[in-house]
Amino acid sequence: MYLYNEFDETFVRNRVAQFRGQVEKRISGQLTEDEFKPLRLMNGLYLQLHAYMLRVAVPYGTLDAPKMRQLAMIAERWDKGYGHFTTRQNIQFNWPKLQDVPDILDALADVEMHAIQTSGNTVRNVTADHFAGAAADEIEDPRPAAELLRQWSTDHPEFQSLPRKFKIAVSGSPNDRAVVKAHDIGLQMVRNEAGETGFEVVIGGGLGRSPFVGKVLRSFLPKAELLPYVEAILHVYNLNGRRDNKYKARIKILVHEAGLDEIREAVEDAFERSKAEFKVPSDQLIAGIEATFQRPDLTPSREDIDPIELSKNKALATFVNHNVTDHAVDGYSIVTISLKPIGGTPGDATADQMRTVANLAERHGHNEIRVSHEQNLILPHIKRTDLPAVHAALVEADLATANVGLISDIIACPGMDYCALATARSIPVAQEISTRFNELKLEHEIGPLKVKISGCINACGHHHVGHIGILGLDRAGVENYQITLGGDGTETMTIGERTGPGFAAEDLVPAIERIIDTYLRERTDQSETFLQAYRRLGGAPFKQALYPAQNKAA
Repeated sequence: MYLYNEFDETFVRNRVAQFRGQVEKRISGQLTEDEFKPLRLMNGLYLQLHAYMLRVAVPYGTLDAPKMRQLAMIAERWDKGYGHFTTRQNIQFNWPKLQDVPDILDALADVEMHAIQTSGNTVRNVTADHFAGAAADEIEDPRPAAELLRQWSTDHPEFQSLPRKFKIAVSGSPNDRAVVKAHDIGLQMVRNEAGETGFEVVIGGGLGRSPFVGKVLRSFLPKAELLPYVEAILHVYNLNGRRDNKYKARIKILVHEAGLDEIREAVEDAFERSKAEFKVPSDQLIAGIEATFQRPDLTPSREDIDPIELSKNKALATFVNHNVTDHAVDGYSIVTISLKPIGGTPGDATADQMRTVANLAERHGHNEIRVSHEQNLILPHIKRTDLPAVHAALVEADLATANVGLISDIIACPGMDYCALATARSIPVAQEISTRFNELKLEHEIGPLKVKISGCINACGHHHVGHIGILGLDRAGVENYQITLGGDGTETMTIGERTGPGFAAEDLVPAIERIIDTYLRERTDQSETFLQAYRRLGGAPFKQALYPAQNKAA
């Protein structure tokens, strides 16, 4: 992972000192809450329903053991003993006291972490494939490019007051695990006909109240031109993005209203001007960053997990089947640690659980940990022969739920339990769905299925790209849940289709059961996934199951 240089250290420490003074003025009454708001947002501090919330940046989802242990310490010392991992690959602390936040930021700086640009109308935390640097299908590790973008965007003088927040994702594999087409800028690493590595540049993606699939702006951008081209996009957006209506201020609306061709022309024109400002080609900068990355020395091996042990230990076999992914290096695996225990809060981890993950990373995982946008944790470099020991430690820490990619592996925003913007609850819905299908013992029969839940139209739970998406809304003071089907957040990104009228909270889980019953009845065989079946059948049979009374009336 990337190691801070002297500039990084000085910049973060100075920001903490500055914010400490601002907090003191707020507590003393020299600053009103309205005056304090833009200052706290610059430092990742939100005011939620019940308390302040601090959002800590985890750039491109990469952590190590000391960082994870520090997060555990912060959770115990200044919060309620847990943290919440988010769909932006960050971690949130939901209960810090305002007077403690500067001390928390100092503690983060001790392990090269911060909360800068995790909020506000600026370039947010750059996200990446959570299997980066380990995936068997990877063209190239995208994290050095993501780190370059982090350095370039941090405190960039032109882009600290954009029309709205701006999100960038980078993927180094043809199989998109970073949802690049749902971002303001998505960078998909590709090779041209000459075998050179560059980026397919996608812009204008996004979810929220107006969901759009991103459009290809450039099919191939050489690595050398990355920064001037991205800066050109931000420059065009900053000049032309709407500021009269925050709901129409994202770049996706600009692309939609102006048209891709017009935006492309403006970007290319700005790019010709911006190239002269960058004296060092981006590929050279990326190479320099690569030299500052600590990378594991992995020796290929033919050794594998003992098949006899695997056959005797059913829980281990199930875990390997669902939570373990092929690695680029023979003899290694990628282990996903589910933060979705049956009936639990998606994305939450206790301080003790964080320490368990840190210990496993040091003992078995070359000191690397990743946070996924799906609110899970990853140990990217685990020897196949170490899988039994890793699994045993996870079992002891209540972290061995073997459900990755299944119906209980639910993405859910904090919803109305925490968020001031939410119009409905998300967490209880996720808990009820996972508990019900565990009772029915259908999870493994159903197979791959992504359920995503948002507690308001802002779509922090990515419901638009869920195979089953659930959106909680307020209908005259009563929670009401809309269902969408057929969404997809991969390289074949699709926005889910709304099925019809929403459901009351007590009717939602039975509605999901009817959807699943229809799928199990209509699929060709067990190899046909829910998404494949939906694309083959269309929405009609699912709508018939969801609204039987309407069908009878018709």
